Amino acid sequence: MTTVMRSLHVALLTSDLEHSAGFYRDILGLDMAPRSLNFPGYWFQVGEFQIHLMQSEDWQAPCPCPEKWGRNPHVAMQVDDLSSFKTRLLDHDYPVQMSASGRAALFTQDPDGNIVELSQA
Repeated sequence: MTTVMRSLHVALLTSDLEHSAGFYRDILGLDMAPRSLNFPGYWFQVGEFQIHLMQSEDWQAPCPCPEKWGRNPHVAMQVDDLSSFKTRLLDHDYPVQMSASGRAALFTQDPDGNIVELSQA
């Protein structure tokens, strides 16, 4: 039987590549990863996993369940200090929705509305 071994990356679309890159680089503090492809994009490293940002001029992320962001397509990452990330997001005018489950996690949206979950380690 064949086995899926690990997750490699998630690809997110963005209508403004530079603005979204700033969110992942400057707000979340992710390191950029090398890429050799010939179309616009940025790769960011998260442990052994990557987030790939790719340009799509008219992209707006779907949010079919706006009252609970965790019930929408999202990417989740573990963080060491959730409170500090919450403060940083709010200081830069990014929306924050705490997890409805009561666990130490929050949801935010990147500049294009892609939902990102941050969970306390």
